[in-house]
Amino acid sequence: FEVAVLASITAVNSQKMLLGRQDAREDLAKEVKDILQSKNLTEGRRKELSKELEGFTRLFDRFLSDKGPSINWDKIEPLPEGAIRAYDSLPLSGDEATIKLQLQKLVIVKLNGGLGTSMGCTGPKSLIAVRGENTFLDLTVQQIELLNNKYGVDVPLLLMDSFNTDEDTKKILRKYHALNVRIETFNQSCYPRISRESLMPISNDPDEMSAWYPPGHGDFYEAFYNSGLLKKFLDEGREYVFISNIDNLGATIDNSILNHVLSQPTDKPCEFVAEVTDKTRADVKGGTLIQYEGKLRLLEIAQVERDHVSLPCENYLNLARTPDLFTEPLSSEKGFWLFVCVLFAGLFSF
Repeated sequence: FEVAVLASITAVNSQKMLLGRQDAREDLAKEVKDILQSKNLTEGRRKELSKELEGFTRLFDRFLSDKGPSINWDKIEPLPEGAIRAYDSLPLSGDEATIKLQLQKLVIVKLNGGLGTSMGCTGPKSLIAVRGENTFLDLTVQQIELLNNKYGVDVPLLLMDSFNTDEDTKKILRKYHALNVRIETFNQSCYPRISRESLMPISNDPDEMSAWYPPGHGDFYEAFYNSGLLKKFLDEGREYVFISNIDNLGATIDNSILNHVLSQPTDKPCEFVAEVTDKTRADVKGGTLIQYEGKLRLLEIAQVERDHVSLPCENYLNLARTPDLFTEPLSSEKGFWLFVCVLFAGLFSF
């Protein structure tokens, strides 16, 4: 009898949860409709925001549907042999003519959505002076101009801004017009903040910016596609993008890595390559590489339960290391190489 009652209670609770999720989905649809009907929106911005809110709705649906932790600690495995390839083992880049052809297939993307608040500054992080009067953006542009001039190419710089950085960045870009660097920008999406209690947007006013947020680097794929720049660069014959943070001045184009990426068999291209380096004591963010359910993954600190963070270590950078499991040096991301032809074809229809 007790088992039957418990089973009945469980079934009722499950039904309530399903109804609650459906109600939340319907309520969100109404809120989204109200936002898009705001009189303050221009038609152009209304179309942009409609696409962005489609992405937010998909994310919201995942939030309602996902259960439990995103990582099962027992499924974490050590990295398989060959998962990290030593830089010294890569073949040398080709002659100058080959390098030039390879560079013409490349776009450099810098993630430029962050503010300098963590450094005690205001405004976009990219505009902070770090060497004399040169800012992160100045030095990035200089690096790419040097590359373009050396090989006689036109590798473009693409900045992924957010609504926090877009206006200030566009103002400063005017000073680079005479340089041999083509610079374009696009914005991350703009998502509404939701109330913890109601799970609904805290405001349906698109001009109340404190009620909105940029979703971060993971939004690159959808934002790049929605901007129209993906199609533009594919039409130019560009195949790969190299992505890194705007304040990562060490993330520059390495011809040997580019050659490795572009020299794979056509039926087995490198769809995603992470350029990594050993962590130091100064690297107090991020996570580590793991093997999980047969795939290489980045384990972020936010995914790790407290008892695993407290494993014997110098600091949380060793959060995933145990003597019998992790033997490879932990790694910090330097930059990512994405094969846009394959990756985006699987996500969107052109």
